[in-house]
Amino acid sequence: MWMRAVQIAFVYVGTVVGAGFATGKEIVQFFTQYGAIGFVTIAASGGLFIFFGTRLMMMAARLHARSYEQLNAYLFGKFGVLVNLFMFVVLFSVTSVMLSGAGAVFEEQLHMPAYVGLVLTIILAFVTMLFGLNGILSVNMIVVPMMVIFSLCIAMMNGSDVVWTKPPLAAFFSPFAYVAFNLAMAQVVLVPLATEVKDEQTIRLGGWLGGMLLMFILFSSHVALSLLPQLSSYSIPMAEVVKRSLASFYWLYVVIIYGEIFTSFIAGVFGLHRKLALFFQQPTLILIVLLLAMYAFSLIGYHALLTFLYPLFGYMSIIFIFLLFYRKMPS
Repeated sequence: MWMRAVQIAFVYVGTVVGAGFATGKEIVQFFTQYGAIGFVTIAASGGLFIFFGTRLMMMAARLHARSYEQLNAYLFGKFGVLVNLFMFVVLFSVTSVMLSGAGAVFEEQLHMPAYVGLVLTIILAFVTMLFGLNGILSVNMIVVPMMVIFSLCIAMMNGSDVVWTKPPLAAFFSPFAYVAFNLAMAQVVLVPLATEVKDEQTIRLGGWLGGMLLMFILFSSHVALSLLPQLSSYSIPMAEVVKRSLASFYWLYVVIIYGEIFTSFIAGVFGLHRKLALFFQQPTLILIVLLLAMYAFSLIGYHALLTFLYPLFGYMSIIFIFLLFYRKMPS
């Protein structure tokens, strides 16, 4: 039971973290920019990740849901079809952004052409997806422990120097917005995973461990980022922290950034592929077409599209966790 719960926890963490989390940008935006109150809101986020993540997986297991569409159909009722269609568009766009981020790591950090990172990521994703959920489990069992150990080192090498000031109202709303958005994305993997596990005690334990790990990583990053002057001026603030305190481990950080982007990327590919496989009889061909479409999409200008989609998806995510709380747990 414990081993399976740890696997659930690692997939939970690996699916939530991504390009924004790895670079520190999301953490700054939702928590660190508000100063010391960030410790309180991160603790609240940890509690929300535990409660809603566990409830999501329990609900999926009792519904015997094989994909996120079935869970959304239960939550949103007659609007489920529209929500799932919108979810597909957002998931495709966000997953393509992850692929683009992988290319950026190669270009900016390794000084190699971006297409090298794109092609390598697509090949690795294709191989991983051939093993389905087991492939995702295996990748996360490697990446997430590295990320946790690295976060611990970052926290130990940096003290906290945050100042308690009167926070704006947005600071108290940030845990709900952050958890809602990430859980709405993470359901594409957590739903089928929970249905496969079935055992509710294991699911509860995995949800608790996953939420606690996410809270720990957030705390560690917040402590380190709090010491950085002119925090908002950096596009990759965590890289600046590493350069200042753990310069000799910078290349390890680059590997971890790529690993975090990759875990989120394969989670999105898994959800989209499972959706398309319901309508087509050749899953391998569909996977190839899907990955090639993402490659093409990652090369064109789609930021205006995301600027429009992200706020809408944010509002939908808030409704999603409200319904997750409001809807009766299936018997």
